[in-house]
Amino acid sequence: MSLNQVNEIIEVGDLQFIKYIDAATIEAKVQEIADGIREDFHEKYPMFLVVMNGAFIYAADLIRKLDFPCELNFVRIKSYHGTESTGKIDIYMPPNIDLKDRHLIIVEDIIDTGNTMAAFIPELEKYSPLSIRLTSILVKPEAHKHDIVTEYPGFIIPNKFVVGYGLDYNGMGRNLKDLYQLYQ
Repeated sequence: MSLNQVNEIIEVGDLQFIKYIDAATIEAKVQEIADGIREDFHEKYPMFLVVMNGAFIYAADLIRKLDFPCELNFVRIKSYHGTESTGKIDIYMPPNIDLKDRHLIIVEDIIDTGNTMAAFIPELEKYSPLSIRLTSILVKPEAHKHDIVTEYPGFIIPNKFVVGYGLDYNGMGRNLKDLYQLYQ
């Protein structure tokens, strides 16, 4: 990766990206989301299901802003190759977690087509949780192919590819503290 300070353009792999949302703005949004979750769940001992790998940075920042008991588990749902969703969803859940009668909060990095959540939420419903809520740091309504409700949305963004803050391009760029949009 290389950075052009003047234009705030970086290269990730074979693509160029321009700075889109800075780290301070992201942090403020995460605090806003944490405040909403605290208001709704501070006495309910929710279980956060963090979708790996993209949501790990968002989840870490979010969980540190919550001051009430909660549980954290990681799930792996794969649907991307390069800059495009493949349409095929593979779900890997940890064995032996009890979801029955629990308040579940799915932590996702981005909701675009909605294919991932359209497959995952019905799987979770089979375990009879008390509730299922969704938070995502990014939501792309223009790309939605399913009626997915994000109860705790972060930024509503256009249907352009982004990297940084946990999101990657072919495994690269997750470590960037800011979000960058594909430069065209």
